[in-house]
Amino acid sequence: MKKKAIIVSIKGYKLSIKERELLSKERPWGLILFKRNIKSLKQIQNLIKNIKKYAKNNKFPILIDEEGGEVSRLSKILNHNINANLFGSLYEKDKEFAISMYKLYLRSLCINLRKIGININTIPVLDVLRKSTHSIIGKRSFSKKKEIVKHLGKITVKECHAQKILTVVKHIPGHGCSTKDSHLILPKVSLDKKFLNKIDFYPFKSTSSKLAMTAHILYSKIDPKNVSTFSRKIIKKIIRKKIGFKGILMSDDISMKALKHDLITNAKKSLSAGCNLVLYCAGNIKDNYKLIKSIPYIDKFTAKKTSEIYKILR
Repeated sequence: MKKKAIIVSIKGYKLSIKERELLSKERPWGLILFKRNIKSLKQIQNLIKNIKKYAKNNKFPILIDEEGGEVSRLSKILNHNINANLFGSLYEKDKEFAISMYKLYLRSLCINLRKIGININTIPVLDVLRKSTHSIIGKRSFSKKKEIVKHLGKITVKECHAQKILTVVKHIPGHGCSTKDSHLILPKVSLDKKFLNKIDFYPFKSTSSKLAMTAHILYSKIDPKNVSTFSRKIIKKIIRKKIGFKGILMSDDISMKALKHDLITNAKKSLSAGCNLVLYCAGNIKDNYKLIKSIPYIDKFTAKKTSEIYKILR
C-alpha cells in the first residue's frame, strides 16, 4: 500500500486543480476536513465523493475533529451542542444512565458521519482534567477522574468501531497536565514519570483504538530537550512501551506554534522520532506539495496497520 506518511488538508468547499493532482499523483495517507470545507450537506457529500474519486480509493481515510460543543466542524449541518464533559458529569451522578445516553449519542453521530462520507473521527479526548488545565482542553475532557475518562474513552472506541467509524485517541501521553495552549506556545510540564503514569498515561493504556494523536508538550523530567512529538524517548519508552499503544501514531498538527521549526523540519523530526504519520491542517497547497515531496512512503508497520484499518472503513 504505497502511500505518503502524511494527512493533508484543503482550503475550500471544492477541490482546486492542484488539490486534485495532489490526491491523484502524490498519494497522501488521508485528508482531514475543517469548517472552511463545509457549507451544506450536499456540498460536503460531493466534495468527499470527489476526494475519493481523485484518490482512486472508496475507502480513502477522511478525518474530522467532531467532538461536539465548541469543537464542531459540522456545525452548519449538524447541531449537537454536547461536550464530553457533560457525559462525565452524568456518569458521576448515574453511571448506567450516562453510559446509555452516551452510546445513543455516539450511534447517532456515527450514522451522520457515514451519511456525509466521513470514516475517521478524532475522538475521544483522553486528557484528565485538573484545576489548572488550559481551557483549550476544558470541557473536551470527560472528567478530572481518570477512571471515568478511561471508561468513557473505551466505550467511544468500541461504539464507533461497531458503526464503522475509526477513532483517534488524543492527546497521547496526556495534555490535561498542561496550563498552556499548544496552538500558540510550547507547553512545559515538569511532573515526573511516576506521577504522570499514575494519572495522565492511565486512560490511554489498553486502548483498542487503531490511531492515536500526540500531544505537543515538553515533559521536562522525561526528555528536557524534545517536545513529545519529536522525542524518540517518549514515543518508544512511554507511548509504545509503558502505555503499550500498538496502532498508528500520528502527530498533532505540525503547523502549530508549539513546534518551533519550519514545516518540513517539523515533519521529518516527527517521523524520525517514531510518529507513523504527520498531520498538516493549514491547507496551503504550496506547503502540501513541499511536505509530500519531502516525506517518505509509509513503512511496513504502518502499511500493515493501514490494511487492518481498511477492514473497518467503509
